[in-house]
Amino acid sequence: MGGPGNPPEGTPEGAPGGGEDEYRSVVFDESFVRAARLQEFSAQERIDDHAPAVRRRPPLRRGLSRQALVLVLLIAVAFGTAIYMGVRHPYQTPAAQEPVEPLRMTVIPLAPEGKVPGAADPAYLYEHSPAAQFRTGAEGVPLPASRRTAHFSDSQVVSALTTAKDYIVRSALDPEVLTGGEVRAVRVLLDPDQLDQFDQSFARPTADGRHAPTGWLVRFDPSRAELADRKVRVQGTLQAAEADASTLEVTADHTFVYALRAAGGGDKDEVSLFTLRRELHFRFDRDDLRLHQAQLLVSYVQAGPLSCAEDSTNHLRPLLAGQTAKEGGPAGTDPYATGGATALCGTLATSAQPKV
Repeated sequence: MGGPGNPPEGTPEGAPGGGEDEYRSVVFDESFVRAARLQEFSAQERIDDHAPAVRRRPPLRRGLSRQALVLVLLIAVAFGTAIYMGVRHPYQTPAAQEPVEPLRMTVIPLAPEGKVPGAADPAYLYEHSPAAQFRTGAEGVPLPASRRTAHFSDSQVVSALTTAKDYIVRSALDPEVLTGGEVRAVRVLLDPDQLDQFDQSFARPTADGRHAPTGWLVRFDPSRAELADRKVRVQGTLQAAEADASTLEVTADHTFVYALRAAGGGDKDEVSLFTLRRELHFRFDRDDLRLHQAQLLVSYVQAGPLSCAEDSTNHLRPLLAGQTAKEGGPAGTDPYATGGATALCGTLATSAQPKV
């Protein structure tokens, strides 16, 4: 007789040795059984319904789970909210920007009534002038307390004021700019739509109220004068206001006092003071605020001691210690001619100069 686990005839020929079942390694776990597409009817079901031995099970649902559906719904709601807020946001950038206006500039030379006062020590001149209490350099251009406007946040107002201050510092206090060499540091702060006017002003200076380098920045004729003290005295104000829903404007009004001596002169040469009053009007749209650049609309400058007989379009040619203004004034201007600005010249008050 065969073993208790073997058929009476023994192990069939060709079967694996030892009587092992060749399907013994296959494991039918619960998930495998549930996933089967065919399911056997129970005996009672076959008797009652005369149904076949097996039935086909409905396919498993493979759609998104409930958690996945909730997540998709939340993402859709968030995306829709973002679009709605982008349309309704009060700080939304307007679709169309207004064209940038060209800079309008006026430079008025102030001629002294007599000889220009001078001294060996710049500090002595400052102490005996109206600039005695002025601050030095960028400290003389403080930012005012800023407040948000109806359509601009605090940070946007601060950005406009900071850009205006940077322009003032670079264009009127940078020694490289003052000596007639550097212009790029000023140029990069301008709105791109004004760069053509800026470049034309330096390539072909013209006294037409549009293309004078001295309307954009302060620079002295390097063949005439040099800085005797790099610590320029400054005093003035900055004010920001909302022009409309898409525009901020900043007005700057500052007085600068420079200590100068003759170009190429030594320390023994006398020093004189040069005073410049400068009013600038800036405009900022939202792109300007984001890119840290400005539109310069108005530049109004009064400076002296200068001679009215000399051209101050390209460089300022100051009168130095002991010098007097040349007789005569600027060439006459035809008021009927178009495209030309009427020449202006003033007198530098004696009280505006140091008492030595």
